[in-house]
Amino acid sequence: MKIFETFIFGTLMISSYNISAYQSEPNDITTIISEEEFSTYQNVADFIEHSPKVSIVAKPDENDIAEYGKGVVKTLTGSDCDRDGIMDDNKKCNAVYYKLWMKYQR
Repeated sequence: MKIFETFIFGTLMISSYNISAYQSEPNDITTIISEEEFSTYQNVADFIEHSPKVSIVAKPDENDIAEYGKGVVKTLTGSDCDRDGIMDDNKKCNAVYYKLWMKYQR
């Protein structure tokens, strides 16, 4: 029984190490976008429009399946405002722009 407990404890320790490795600090956007680059954006909409684009696969809805068949693949494309490789929603993009504005415009 002692060997089993040691095995479980070791497995949990390794798992927690792997999880913590993926939870690293996010990049500071102000080190990625310079003041010079930020000054080229006229407003938040311009910033979002010129951010890198990211596509994700989404579950097709019933209308997509009815129109294109069971093998349909649906993708969504959006902006990656914080440059982390993940598509951001409008709220996140506004927050990133505001952080940059606070640093460079004040």
